[in-house]
Amino acid sequence: MSGVRLEVLWSPVHPDKFVTWGTDINLYEVKPLKDAPQSSFKISETTAAHLLASNSTPYVKCVDIYPHNETDMLLALGQTNGKVVLTTFGSTVFDCVGLAGKELVPRHGRQCNTVAWNPSESNLIAAGLEKHRTDHSVLLWDLQRCPHPSGHASHHAPPPSEPARPSAELGLSETAHSLAWLRGQSRCLMVGLNNKHLKLFDFRDPGRAVSSTATKAVYGLAVDPQADHRLASFVENQIFVWDTRNFEKPVLFLSQTKPVSKVSWCPTRNNLLGTLQRDSTCIGLYDIQPTMVGNDEVEPSFLERAVLPGVTGVVGGGQASAAGAITSFSWHPTHENRLININLSGHLTDYTVFERITLNWSPSNHIVWTHGWRALKTVCDKDPIYGTIDNEAMLIKKRALSGYGLSTNLEENGDLAENKDLKRLWRWLQLSSTLVEDGLVPNNNTGHPGVRSVLKKPEGSQATGSDSSNAHGPWAEMNSCHISARVYRSEEREHALQLCGWSLDRDQFLLQLESAGYYSRAAAIAVFNLRLPQAVNILRKGAEHPRTTSPANLNIVAVALSGFSDDKTSMWRQQTIAAKQYLTDPYLRIMFSFLTAENENYEEVLEEKEVTVEDRVAFACCFLSDLKLSEYLRSLTSKLTEEGDLGGILLTGTTSECIPLLQRFLDRSGDIQSISFIAARAFPPQLLKEDVVQEWISNYRNLLDSWKLWTQRAHFDIALSARTESEKPPQQVFVSCNFCAKSVSAFMQGRGRGLFARVPNKSKITSCPNCRKPLPRCSICLLNMGSASGAYSVRAGSTTNRTIEPGSNSDKLAEFANWFTWCQSCRHGGHASHIMHWFSEHLECPVTACSCRCMSLDFAAKVISVPVV
Repeated sequence: MSGVRLEVLWSPVHPDKFVTWGTDINLYEVKPLKDAPQSSFKISETTAAHLLASNSTPYVKCVDIYPHNETDMLLALGQTNGKVVLTTFGSTVFDCVGLAGKELVPRHGRQCNTVAWNPSESNLIAAGLEKHRTDHSVLLWDLQRCPHPSGHASHHAPPPSEPARPSAELGLSETAHSLAWLRGQSRCLMVGLNNKHLKLFDFRDPGRAVSSTATKAVYGLAVDPQADHRLASFVENQIFVWDTRNFEKPVLFLSQTKPVSKVSWCPTRNNLLGTLQRDSTCIGLYDIQPTMVGNDEVEPSFLERAVLPGVTGVVGGGQASAAGAITSFSWHPTHENRLININLSGHLTDYTVFERITLNWSPSNHIVWTHGWRALKTVCDKDPIYGTIDNEAMLIKKRALSGYGLSTNLEENGDLAENKDLKRLWRWLQLSSTLVEDGLVPNNNTGHPGVRSVLKKPEGSQATGSDSSNAHGPWAEMNSCHISARVYRSEEREHALQLCGWSLDRDQFLLQLESAGYYSRAAAIAVFNLRLPQAVNILRKGAEHPRTTSPANLNIVAVALSGFSDDKTSMWRQQTIAAKQYLTDPYLRIMFSFLTAENENYEEVLEEKEVTVEDRVAFACCFLSDLKLSEYLRSLTSKLTEEGDLGGILLTGTTSECIPLLQRFLDRSGDIQSISFIAARAFPPQLLKEDVVQEWISNYRNLLDSWKLWTQRAHFDIALSARTESEKPPQQVFVSCNFCAKSVSAFMQGRGRGLFARVPNKSKITSCPNCRKPLPRCSICLLNMGSASGAYSVRAGSTTNRTIEPGSNSDKLAEFANWFTWCQSCRHGGHASHIMHWFSEHLECPVTACSCRCMSLDFAAKVISVPVV
């Protein structure tokens, strides 16, 4: 047996049987070791093979097993003389139908290179032969049309004396090296011809190839059982992977170190290609990850490994093995990743390729460990472990289900956000919107202007808007204080203070802060407004409030504040400067920093990061000159944009300057939901058209779709459409001429729109307005269909020039009764009213000799009664 190549093949319909052939054809049955008979031999750690029968048909070149479910096995044997012999192992059910022993003989004898049963139609078998100058190399045999042996003749078969003839022939004067059927297209066959071409033939029209490509890789054709459009072939040491949808060149090229002897797709695993090299002890596996068809720039990626059947582990090359070189292998048709191989000495190995264990995280936040088709472990989104994970996706889904971002009161959206920064942002959006609506703050072409736009700071200028007036403000109710603070005021600064939340009515504003429990902030703002006694009273109130966490600290601060002295050499000033750094409340720190500042240097106040951006900007608007204010706002905007701090929108407003800030916030937090809703609820229409904004919106839509939150997606689209400019969609359906392909209805849209279009001209054109060719005739009345639908015009019967609203019943040039109507199958039609009336009494098409049942093809017509107007 050492001089004969040994082959092995699993039965496609018998999961426990396989055949081997060389000089003889052997049928084996696989059984578990514990159930195996004594004469069996071990082929794996758990299975053994038992020889059931042998067949000694000579000169066998290729073998294929009948792929349809029968208890017995039928083989098609291709021989060196070109015959295809159908044979079995002993007496079978195929004997009574005349298939066992049948010979399919070509006109001229030459070697049969390949034979293949049709996987869908059991009566078809194809054979590929060597070249003959006057004969075809690809023969298709239909067993139902072949003569049967005496006693089993069919009434369809020719007389027994007539030899069997192929039902189709291809490849005249060419060599067929390999062939393979397409499972999804039962009459399509891929053939490797003449060392030059791969051609796809459809036997319903065998006169020409459906598609072809020029290549020398015509050997070992294998079609992927999982995808008919993907196939593999080889030549020498090169393997090509093809996609028939883009057949000009291979989608993947795999170079091997030795000549290739076989390629085969795994039938139970997507994209897994098994390969075998000549004189190799291992089988190569390629896990190919497909890419988009037509993308020539991106080649499919793949994972490569090699396995030694019978040896534990994965190796990288063909290492020496005591069993000898592998000559063939075959995948099991149903068992996952299972194959059997045979080597030069006839040793058989039943082997299962170990599948990688993968960790997968689904869009619905389920974690699953998989091993092939088996799920080893699953963790659903309700598992307690998610309570310990700070998962942004879980929070986004929770917000979406609670209606986050949809409330007309923007501040209420912040309450659903469960995030202080988002809550502050939504509150500011509501505030700015209210100020603009009430006319207290100029709009500046956006519904949410920022401080910088309100101050009207042009690029490159050194001033913010108009020059601000400044005055030395005295300390209220402090006659002993001789030093005053310089305060800057202007109308623009007042607008900016309102955007910062500092109401014009300071007393009311401070009372709101007290009622909300923000005593230290209220005291600091009172000090910034030069109301020191009021700040002391606020701190004392906070100390007396039962919910205050540290009332003693507020009392001490109130006492310290009471001793304020404007003397720069006083002990109060020296002790305050030394002790303020130990205060934990940032508002108390900046309050004393302001009181101890020298030469109007307020850097400690302006750079206190624990104080909100609103209060720092408001303080700057009160105490910085125009030049310093401009520089500070520019610097702060740049810093907040770099940090992705949402507080920066106070400065930029909903202008193009806020887009980089929101993108930085997205990069830092992953909260695609919030920035999408901010854009949908606050951006002006022109800003929504920016590419990056559209990308945010598209990504959030895709996220909702992946979670199947269709209702939430619809609500989001509604909220978005309320901000976008309404644009009339272009006409998508129109009637075109068969000759010039131009629109007939487009010509009619211009009619009746002129200056003197008062006369109700109900046009009844009977020819194309562009090429003057006649329009089709109605199948019932035989008149040319001369009415166009869907165009705007003045309603018939009107004598006055008036405007017709699109979408109304009066904006149609023709009523439904005169609309063009035709069958999508036979292409016959007519006026809608005539067609509806005809099919109310008839089943078949009104055109003579046409038996099409047009109305029965329309599902909608079966359930909906269409009124004829």
